[in-house]
Amino acid sequence: MRLIDELRRLPGIGPRSAQRIAFHLLRSNREDLGRLARSVGELLDEMRTCECCQAVTDRELCAICSDPRRSERTICVVEEPHNLPAVERTRDFRGRYHVLHGSLSPLHGVGPGELRLQGLLERVRAGGVEEIILALSPTVEGEATAVYLARLLKPLGVRVTRIAMGVPVGSDLEWADEVTMAKALEGRREY
Repeated sequence: MRLIDELRRLPGIGPRSAQRIAFHLLRSNREDLGRLARSVGELLDEMRTCECCQAVTDRELCAICSDPRRSERTICVVEEPHNLPAVERTRDFRGRYHVLHGSLSPLHGVGPGELRLQGLLERVRAGGVEEIILALSPTVEGEATAVYLARLLKPLGVRVTRIAMGVPVGSDLEWADEVTMAKALEGRREY
């Protein structure tokens, strides 16, 4: 079935999940399937990137960039639009964001030119930004991107910080690998 093949192309959907979804859709009524089809169609027609932070939105400016209660002095940089909700769930960050839409990966042909850096640089150069928080994945690509951004941004007179990494809450130290443990020690804070 062609639908199963298309569903398998989605991230996180394997052959069995694709088959379950396809058979679920077969049991659905036309009205439900119509709403789903319209939603998928509208995705391409209505969604775009925020002109300021590059997050996915259905407006010129996303809800965060248009919120006057959010501070423009701190910008949290994330790799992908789906990383932004992880920071928002903490309810601690009250600044703005910038989405790179990737990370540096020379092996995959992703250099600085493929990342959405220009808007970030323009925001910093315009003044008023005091700190850039690099909330990038703890991967080789994320680390390379963080180092590159720090070297690019520090000469502009802005404070550049990196989120701490380490042992997840609720986990046992016994299962932490040496890199995770080293990062946890490095990112420690005083009580």
